[in-house]
Amino acid sequence: MALAYRPPPASPPCIAIGTVCLFPELLVLSRRVLPEHPWEALGVGVIQTGLFLLLNNWALSQGEAGKTSFLVFTMPFWVLVFAWPLLGERVGAVGWAAVALAAGGLLLILEPWGLRSALLAKVLAVLAGVCWALGVVIYKRLHNKHPVDMYNFTFWQMALGLIPMLIVTMSMPSQPIHWTPTFVALALALGVLATAGGWIGWFYVLRRLPAGTASMSSLGIPVIALLGSALQLGERPSRMEWAGMALIALALALVSWDTIRRHRPSEPLMVQE
Repeated sequence: MALAYRPPPASPPCIAIGTVCLFPELLVLSRRVLPEHPWEALGVGVIQTGLFLLLNNWALSQGEAGKTSFLVFTMPFWVLVFAWPLLGERVGAVGWAAVALAAGGLLLILEPWGLRSALLAKVLAVLAGVCWALGVVIYKRLHNKHPVDMYNFTFWQMALGLIPMLIVTMSMPSQPIHWTPTFVALALALGVLATAGGWIGWFYVLRRLPAGTASMSSLGIPVIALLGSALQLGERPSRMEWAGMALIALALALVSWDTIRRHRPSEPLMVQE
């Protein structure tokens, strides 16, 4: 299996379409056009948009869709880990138990002792989840300290996150885009609904919920991905991988239960608007 990165041709057009679609809303609904928090927008854009999508698509090019999605969406676990030192969120006994379960699950899925070629795809997927979690923590830390214009921040993080994607896409060999009606329709749907609408919805949720609680809303995605990959692509995880995914699912369920149990309308470092 080749290990070279093959940039997916659809990703930069989708991000570009989503960015262009947000610009009129920025003009109408935002108080300013220039970035309010340029360094944070750059950090979230490069890490959570650019690196996340590049690593995620690289993992998909090397491995199976279901397992890749499951490993990518361990991001609530990473949010929990990063929120402790960076946001000051305390991790209790339940949280540390979830960390131990998730670590064991990742070890079973990665199977480093097997030295399989699929290890690269699994590591890339985990790193993509780490990038997403870091973006969550950067935005939440900013929002805890300063008022954030959601439309301004969303537009600029997408625009800045597009830069590394274009650099990688233009510098690496890839298949040319075939502008078929199907491709154009999918690019428009993904760009307008999934990208522009998805980012606005995500930052809207982050403004009103703690980082851990907000991240839990994504847990249905890997379940759907696993079912879809099994039905449409015929993918079948090994017994070791099923055991690892079960441990991760249990860890995420524990984190979700503990976060909801301890949630208060106004937490010291999770100020709600």
